[in-house]
Amino acid sequence: MTANLPDRAGIERRLMDLQQTTVTTTPMVRSGRYFYTKRGVGQDLFSIYMRQGLGGPEQLLIDPTPMSANHSTSVGIQDVTSDGHILAYEVREGGVDETTIHFLDVDAHRDLSDVLPRARYQGLSVLPNHSDVYYATHSSSVGPRVFHHVIGMTGTDPQLFGDGYAPDKIIGTGVSEDGRYLVIQVFYGSAPKKTEVYVKDLRGDNPIRTVVNDIEAKSSVDIAGDSLVITTNWDAPNSRVMVVSAADPGRPNWREIVPENKGAAIQGVTAVAGSVFVRYLDNVRSRIDRFSLDGAHGPSIAFDEIGSLGDLNGQWSGNEAFFTYGSFAVPSTIYRIDTATGERSIFARQEAPVDSSQFEVKQVSYASKDGTTIPMFLLYKKGLNLNGANPTLLTGYGGFSLSQLPRFSASAVVWAEHGGVYALPNLRGGGEFGEAWHQAGMQAKKQNVFDDFIGAAEYLVRSGYTNPSKLAIRGGSNGGLLVTAALTQRPDLFKAVIVSFPLVDMLRYQKFLVGSFWVPEYGSADDPAQFRTIYAYSPYQHVVKGTKYPATLFITGDADTRVAPLHARKMAALMQASTGSTNPVLIRYHTSSGHSGGEPLSEAVKNESEILGFLMAEMGAR
Repeated sequence: MTANLPDRAGIERRLMDLQQTTVTTTPMVRSGRYFYTKRGVGQDLFSIYMRQGLGGPEQLLIDPTPMSANHSTSVGIQDVTSDGHILAYEVREGGVDETTIHFLDVDAHRDLSDVLPRARYQGLSVLPNHSDVYYATHSSSVGPRVFHHVIGMTGTDPQLFGDGYAPDKIIGTGVSEDGRYLVIQVFYGSAPKKTEVYVKDLRGDNPIRTVVNDIEAKSSVDIAGDSLVITTNWDAPNSRVMVVSAADPGRPNWREIVPENKGAAIQGVTAVAGSVFVRYLDNVRSRIDRFSLDGAHGPSIAFDEIGSLGDLNGQWSGNEAFFTYGSFAVPSTIYRIDTATGERSIFARQEAPVDSSQFEVKQVSYASKDGTTIPMFLLYKKGLNLNGANPTLLTGYGGFSLSQLPRFSASAVVWAEHGGVYALPNLRGGGEFGEAWHQAGMQAKKQNVFDDFIGAAEYLVRSGYTNPSKLAIRGGSNGGLLVTAALTQRPDLFKAVIVSFPLVDMLRYQKFLVGSFWVPEYGSADDPAQFRTIYAYSPYQHVVKGTKYPATLFITGDADTRVAPLHARKMAALMQASTGSTNPVLIRYHTSSGHSGGEPLSEAVKNESEILGFLMAEMGAR
């Protein structure tokens, strides 16, 4: 496959230049200690570091490099005790979702003997006493459960919560900063219509109290001292923020502090440094507003340029907060805010060699099939000639209430540097305009998402950016469903397709791995009424023999424990047997990568250069 790709070596070098820089994640602050992961120049993997004080020397705590010969084992931070002395970290083999949990005595720089076995963890907290650990796991055979572990104790951890919840539910946990309150959240699938929330006072033998379990709405909780900060779309499609005492948290006691904003959808809420920070999208533009627990409005954080802001991170009892900002051609920067003065400084920046001033980032809009206005972000080099012949890469997602924003992308930069247009539409099914936007692209309305995506392609052709012989599409996971639906519905519109870790046989997806999580999003073909809707778009069932399909590259691997690799395998085989064109239909199969990554940087760059080279070869790009 790689022999005739245009300038693959040059593409690989440029991708490596852009990514082989120091990359740091947002720090977790504990009593003046700053914990974060970082991948340095020339390194394949992120290691775990700690600073004693903001400007203190950096200490390497966990280096995963020796853990595997092929650098496919990675590590991440799960939690750190409030005094910064015990670190709980995960070890992941390849790209599987399941991990093992280890505990490090930070000062002694040695692992404790306790190791929690390989599982799909959905939240883990270590109490300030260095002893009690609360965590949630998910079993595909039993379902989600919450457990209590005592460090140093052997034997089976006692179950605290979860009886009766089937594998189609997800349970997550979190503990307050002072270790007093355990919050348990039950999700009715991924991006559900309904969640349940419970809280337990861990000081003494107290019962688990109900926060909410009787309404069809999504509610999530952050902890602010002795108060629960509740983000909910109950009677508020764009969401609102409530507060209630953790001691008496029932819904009748909720008090609204941030009302629903009809023009801007809430994307995230965090309780940090004595304030509640709310991240909004206003016409898909990011800003963060600050509120007190009484609802008083403080200053906002925003950037004039088109980009994306991340949620704030910090301690409720602290005086600082951290957030990230970046855009397609603007490497991510981590900012620190002194919450008392509002002074902003840089904690870390990815110093990638790219001149963002050479690129145009713009937001456009177009009408979908039913007339709905869909926004879209575009990236290309300034001075681009709109001659209808620019190689264009269109990508998207459109599902699970996930908003698609301009974030730094080495691939997008390289594509634009080669004269291409990179396009990212905000399809229905995402969360860009709140829960109504999400529900307009799910279950019986899923076809709206594909119509929005096809409409984006037609806009790019109609507006003189490109033409079907120069247009490629790309998507992964739910985005893999998106692009395979697009190629089966409009094979004439695209020249090349990249499909990563996809869902394609929608009549059977719920029968494999954690597919039952997604029934609230897609529905299930086991229901006769839903069968008709799902069958109408399921890509695997709509491959037609003799159709001239575009060049297609499927990517999957053995380590995908979220979306079964069988989807990509069977779709690739069927298309190879059915296509009436001479365009290649290929599958790239990895042994260690999956939904959670699994590739070291050097391998990831090599694979990405292969993908971009494939697209450029198919479209005659330079």
